Amino acid sequence: MASFGGIDLGGTKIQAVVVDESHDVKGSSRHPTPTSGGPEDVAQAIAQGLREAAEQAGVEAASLEGIGVGSPGVVEHGTVTSARNLPGWEGTFPLAERLTALLGPPVELGNDVQVATVAESELGAGREFRSLLGVFWGTGVGGCSILDGEPWRGRGGAGEIGHMVIKLDGARCTCGRRGCVEAYAGRAAMEIRVRELVAKGEKTDLFKVMEHHERDRLTSGIWARALEKGDKLAGQMIERAIAALGAGVASAINLLDLEAVILGGGLGVRLGDQAAERLSAAMLPHLFQDSRPPRVLVASLGDLGGAIGATLLVSGAGRARAATPA
Repeated sequence: MASFGGIDLGGTKIQAVVVDESHDVKGSSRHPTPTSGGPEDVAQAIAQGLREAAEQAGVEAASLEGIGVGSPGVVEHGTVTSARNLPGWEGTFPLAERLTALLGPPVELGNDVQVATVAESELGAGREFRSLLGVFWGTGVGGCSILDGEPWRGRGGAGEIGHMVIKLDGARCTCGRRGCVEAYAGRAAMEIRVRELVAKGEKTDLFKVMEHHERDRLTSGIWARALEKGDKLAGQMIERAIAALGAGVASAINLLDLEAVILGGGLGVRLGDQAAERLSAAMLPHLFQDSRPPRVLVASLGDLGGAIGATLLVSGAGRARAATPA
């Protein structure tokens, strides 16, 4: 039986899977994304993660039929450009070619949020819908629309819901612009804001929890644990983030009138149904068709969704290939 590899390349983690022809996961591995170096260091970390997943699946990485990678940044013709959430990745790097050299099988690249959304549409929480919006809430805020069963890419830059402006001259976003959804809801921007508030005298246990769990940044797990402990500032920041998501997602729904919203990403999955319910409530005041709101569901493939979606790039199944440039 043929086996395929998939990689979800995120700002904080590299998730690798090996699946069979039915897309059942046979092996997986997870490692932190390098925080220093550059694209070559990230490529080496990807290769190591995929080898470990293949070993767990009982196959050699070199024997895989193909490897798909979902990456942030601008993905074109086997290259990744300006993946700002990754260390030192300012220019263009031939990631597909480099990974083929390291591992052997052919490699196909896709946008990380697009492949994860297609996976949820084909295999996960979005299977019953012909139109939906994938919202991936983690280090940043990514999005992808499925319209009449097909992912919509526009001219290559569609789905950037994290950079919809919800407040003119608002908070500075990590992209350099102001007032974006991500400036309020992206985990990286949230950490910057918390550090600013702590410097001004605000109290929080977020960084104590971070140090206790030997992390060097505020991961989704750290936020979840702080919320469980009743940390006031963490609660206020999550409330602020959901309010921003509500305005941005509702605006997208007003434009496209989609049937459902699938909430994924590190924070979306970690905070789960409660976050989906709060997002639904936060959207409602901004919806033009407020008598017919979309359903809001948590991504059912969880942390593995992006990596499973990446395997669709090379397995010939599903619509993931339509989400990448020819």
